[in-house]
Amino acid sequence: MRYLLLTIIAAVGLTVSSCIEDDFTVSSSDLLAFSTDTLSFDTVFTDLGTPTARLKVYNRAKKSINISSISMREPDSRFSMNVDGQSGSVFSNVEIRGEDSIFIFVECKLPLSPDDQPLLSRDAIVFVTNGVTQQVELEAWGQNVTRLRDLRVSSDMRLTAERPIVVFDSLVVERGATLRVDPGVQLLFHDKASLTVRGTLEAVGEPGRMIDMRGDRLDNVLPDVGYDILAGQWQGVTIAPESFGNRLEYVDMRSTVHGLVVDSCSDLSRKKLTIVNSWLHNSQGSALKSKYAAVDAWGSVFSEAAGHVVELHGGIHDFSQCTFSNYYLFTAPWQSIVGLYHLLPDQDEDTANPLMQAQFENSIIYGMGPDINEPDLKGSSVFMRYVLLRSEGKDDDNFISCLWGADPLFYTVREDYIFNYRVKPESPAIGAGDPAYAFPFIRYDMDGVFRLRDGKPTLGAYEYVAPPEE
Repeated sequence: MRYLLLTIIAAVGLTVSSCIEDDFTVSSSDLLAFSTDTLSFDTVFTDLGTPTARLKVYNRAKKSINISSISMREPDSRFSMNVDGQSGSVFSNVEIRGEDSIFIFVECKLPLSPDDQPLLSRDAIVFVTNGVTQQVELEAWGQNVTRLRDLRVSSDMRLTAERPIVVFDSLVVERGATLRVDPGVQLLFHDKASLTVRGTLEAVGEPGRMIDMRGDRLDNVLPDVGYDILAGQWQGVTIAPESFGNRLEYVDMRSTVHGLVVDSCSDLSRKKLTIVNSWLHNSQGSALKSKYAAVDAWGSVFSEAAGHVVELHGGIHDFSQCTFSNYYLFTAPWQSIVGLYHLLPDQDEDTANPLMQAQFENSIIYGMGPDINEPDLKGSSVFMRYVLLRSEGKDDDNFISCLWGADPLFYTVREDYIFNYRVKPESPAIGAGDPAYAFPFIRYDMDGVFRLRDGKPTLGAYEYVAPPEE
């Protein structure tokens, strides 16, 4: 019995001693490992803090390791860190247990500079362990911006492209004033900010220098995926009833709550809005909503919306060489891509406004959900000529030379966050358009490609270009 008891005590002692690893490695070959060798911040605005970046520090050894020092390389660093829950600039004797890890969180505040171009700030986190020094590089680009806060434009004003422009609260173009936006302008809107036009908006870019209208988050929501994929970052643009003669040309407008809304004016004798070679997309509502207005859109893409991508109520509309599609990320689209309302007298009780007159030519309507909400246009003044539709059907007096039940074969891959509405080489949309609807002012698409190189244009906003031979 005595021998059995001694044996049990010895076994327990061995077990306990093997489970307790109080000793530390002192070997210079037991080095730290890091989740990255360079911690980079996306371009951020000067005089504001960056988002928080995370660095993971690993101890691959079986024994605990003692980091004698963690500090910034530069004494007056613009970067700050939090090590395993503690904020500071220098840390001593930081322990990582065997085969374990800790987190270091890093931020940076970049000062204002006299330069319009982004400036790079560099530093490094320096680790000293068992006499060995290791470093993780830090880099952040800072961009000076022009800030507009609750601005009322009461006389003609021009926005130029020297610096990005950030709109806080609201930007309102008052009646009688014209806001001109130059090619290449980045017009960035803070959370809940909006643009309201009571006067006139002339946002005219050019090939290779499109005007950006988007939220002001420039960092990534996922690795290699920008915040552009998130709708609802700013309110959007409203064209008020008293506003006429507006123009969007080579504009990329995205990530809104309600998109571009053209309010009812009941005056169809004047053009309300012209959209040329632009892309309106990624909205929690519609990319474009127009009520009883005269709107033209040519060579443009309308895509990604929780509701109708384009919603039209009455009015006079002309869409030529346009692409309408919906692969919205955050809900399964159930409404039609194009919503047409107030077409016929018996469709609603609105008798004060004239019925819709609309034409869709050389265009594509295809994506998740139905293509149009009114598959029978008989008796209306809505015509679709040379339009590719997902629906099965046949031509009649309102549908003329259409491609029914066809797939345009976009390069879009929703699950990979790729939204590219150019078409693949085997697309039925190639050469399926009527040259008469490739009007002179849109003979070149958004990419600057001539539409009539082969005689007949590709349907949709983008002319087909053969991929380079490998």
